[in-house]
Amino acid sequence: MTFSTHDLEAEVLKLPPEDRARLLERLIASFEPRSSVHRAWHELALQRQAEVQTGKVVMAPGGAALDRVRARLA
Repeated sequence: MTFSTHDLEAEVLKLPPEDRARLLERLIASFEPRSSVHRAWHELALQRQAEVQTGKVVMAPGGAALDRVRARLA
């Protein structure tokens, strides 16, 4: 079975956010070589994910985070 890019995109956008994120990660990885830098970023992402899941770190809404960055830069 073959899909046109348009049809495939429409189907992917129907997926739940977690599935779309996983697919996006796989697609991005298909363009990048498995370098030491890639592995380091991946390890950092896993560490930060664990910190959020255990409650060690609390995520801030995007707008609030940007406001804090802008305040520091002003």
